[in-house]
Amino acid sequence: MRVAMLSLHTSPLAPLGGRETGGMNVYVREVAAQLAEAGVACDVFTRRTEPALPEIEALGNGARLVHITAGPVEHLEKEALPPLVDAFAEAVEAFREREGLTYDLIHSHYWLSVASGDLLARRWAAPHIAMFHTLGDVKLRARASEHETPERLEAERRLVHSLDRIVAATEHERQLLRQLFRVSPQKVAVIPLGVDLGRFEPRSRAEARAALGLSQTARIVLAVGRIEPLKGFDILVRAIAEMTHREDVRLILVGGDARASVERARLLAVAAEVGVSDRVDLVGAVPHERLAQYYSAADVVAMPSFYESFGLVAIEAMACGVPVVASRVGGLTSTIADGRTGYLIAWRCPSPFAEKIDLLLENEALRDALGANAAQAMHAYSWRSVAASLIEQYEGLTTETAQVAAVGGA
Repeated sequence: MRVAMLSLHTSPLAPLGGRETGGMNVYVREVAAQLAEAGVACDVFTRRTEPALPEIEALGNGARLVHITAGPVEHLEKEALPPLVDAFAEAVEAFREREGLTYDLIHSHYWLSVASGDLLARRWAAPHIAMFHTLGDVKLRARASEHETPERLEAERRLVHSLDRIVAATEHERQLLRQLFRVSPQKVAVIPLGVDLGRFEPRSRAEARAALGLSQTARIVLAVGRIEPLKGFDILVRAIAEMTHREDVRLILVGGDARASVERARLLAVAAEVGVSDRVDLVGAVPHERLAQYYSAADVVAMPSFYESFGLVAIEAMACGVPVVASRVGGLTSTIADGRTGYLIAWRCPSPFAEKIDLLLENEALRDALGANAAQAMHAYSWRSVAASLIEQYEGLTTETAQVAAVGGA
């Protein structure tokens, strides 16, 4: 089987923590490598943003990353990419024709890729499976001040019905697809994300802090993700100020690139306003392979997000044996067992976050118990099992397509 995987707006090899990089990049990279290991030829197509990039790069286990020229060869904001959807599809087709390849199935990620994949699926008469990762309508419901273009909202409402299968990370997401768009549950496969259990595993806190140059005595609260309002990091900054026992507490925020300067400045202003500037460190983006050190160095990981479709940060942190305090939203409700592997906060305001973080920092036995439970629970997650579930979907769809073609040709 040969699969064309589309990731139009962001490369799986892009540094994490930027405006367009996060869990989806990890997902595409890890899944492609696991598919290839299982014998599925996988080409991942992404839009070229730098002239010096080779046309083809290795992703691991024989999977390939193909840089496709569509529009100017430079970084463009996501909002500027919709006019390039058709050009991207044409360039993928040109690559396929030049290489003499036949793709049995298209697997698209995010709505821009789904729109390109829709064009290719019709042209190739191939089944089309997709993962949206986030949906515009859901983001607007989660935070009223979010802005989504009418073009994205209309496209998603249309495309969910043109796909042969949708992959949802949680049952909650499958229910949302039914409630918002009337997508049949039978059309949606629930396949949780995975975690690299060899990289993200319990390690020495002292060694991790020494490697990162962090204090051995500080009590560290860690947050990881894109620096954007939807992540709710300002709630966390205010929570630090409201903690009863905030002596030696440091909040470390990992993530953000040059385009996050406005939100960074806002978070620093909030920290100054509530008197915790000396307790908040914004360290910027770090390579994914180094994140395990940050998780291991932390006492608690916090996720005050307004919405998370799954929350890869949570399972990476828990795999490292660190309890997570997170908003009771989206996929976080599926991965965090409240009171057992961490805490889920129903209200997105500082006080309840401060209360639970206080509790964990003050009670080492409780913190260690929840961390041990979390690490044990994550043994059920692996990228290999994700790939195996996807292959099951692929085989079912390609079989159905072959049967329909046979009937049509009879």
